[in-house]
Amino acid sequence: MNETAPDPGPRLWAISDLHLNYEVNREGIAALPDYGDDWLILGGDIGDGPEALGIAFDILQEKFAKLFWVPGNHELWCRPGRGLQLGGEARYEALVAFCRERGVVTPEDPYVAWEGPGEAHLITPCFALYDYSFRPPDVPREGVIAWAREHGILANDERFLLHEPFPSRDAWCADRVARTEARLAAAPALPKVLINHWPLRRDLVRLARVPRYSPWCGTQLTREWHTRWNVAVVINGHLHMRATDWKSGVRFEEVALGYPRHWKQERGVAHYLRQILPGPAERPQNAGPEWRF
Repeated sequence: MNETAPDPGPRLWAISDLHLNYEVNREGIAALPDYGDDWLILGGDIGDGPEALGIAFDILQEKFAKLFWVPGNHELWCRPGRGLQLGGEARYEALVAFCRERGVVTPEDPYVAWEGPGEAHLITPCFALYDYSFRPPDVPREGVIAWAREHGILANDERFLLHEPFPSRDAWCADRVARTEARLAAAPALPKVLINHWPLRRDLVRLARVPRYSPWCGTQLTREWHTRWNVAVVINGHLHMRATDWKSGVRFEEVALGYPRHWKQERGVAHYLRQILPGPAERPQNAGPEWRF
């Protein structure tokens, strides 16, 4: 007699940097199969504003039971003639409101517990930004832009990522870190899936071709978050360098799809979805990178 295999329960997946201003990327997510009751984390840089988020939600809410979103720098860009003409915190708040209208969980919403196979985990979306501290110790903050420009590097954030009402991106970052730490300290004592667009640790920023882009990649204020808050998995994007690393027994997943040149269209976007939970049985203390091509 044939017996039906038991339902393993919902899975948790993650992907970031969909960059839906590219048609091939839009076609890629439209071709994804139906994932039923599974949940999906969107780790930032989905597009340049509500229009791109709307495209993503229209497609992905038909394929997943629940979506989570954190902002990347592209969502925060305020570009003339490109839709929502708000910058800084006002733009972020407008994006959060848009997500809430669509039922998508943001860094400003109550944390949600995933209760699939195995131990329950708390999904904790974050928005910590960056403060130019991912730089060599001999480069002062006031000289970091000039240091990057010596190698022809200047992030578009310097033109498009506004920081009002804060006096600088550094100050906005410090505020975001303080708010997030207060929320994590008060959260239930479940193992956490911590999501932030920018990497939490400087040693995970491996940009051999453009090493002086690192100042726009995170903040040293978050380097110990994975050991302070009972974190099981950390998810980030931004680098377009997909990899799995282990630090102090915590799994770090860079899950970016990237621009069309960064992924193989013949494999389909499903190949680049990273399963977060259930996770691997083995938990090495320190290992990686395991590159994901």
